[in-house]
Amino acid sequence: MTAPSAPESPESTGTSRGLIPALVLLAAACVVVLSLVVLPAARSDPYTRSTLQLSGAADRGEQLFLINCAGCHGIAAQGLVGPNLHGVDSRKNNRQLIQQVVSGRTPPMPRFQPEPQAMADLLAYLHTLT
Repeated sequence: MTAPSAPESPESTGTSRGLIPALVLLAAACVVVLSLVVLPAARSDPYTRSTLQLSGAADRGEQLFLINCAGCHGIAAQGLVGPNLHGVDSRKNNRQLIQQVVSGRTPPMPRFQPEPQAMADLLAYLHTLT
């Protein structure tokens, strides 16, 4: 008489070996979806588009900065709680600057979405900070 055999483990059936490629495939699919859907949607954001179509005035942008931003970035944009903004336009393009301001994605920066003309003015001021 032979003893009953133990049930096969997932390792011996290859189940776990199929899980890793499936997870890698799922992650790759997520990257594809992000690059095809989410990123183009961000580029076609109506607020960003309308802001980029406007010419800004640096003097009005400076006033906005002093009222809304200087408390954290310093009166001369030299950085306090927030980073130094001199040369920021060499580190971020206009779309990235707009998204940074309106999203507040790096705490403690608050979300701030002025009218498109005011944002264009703020961008013009940021471009003067060398």
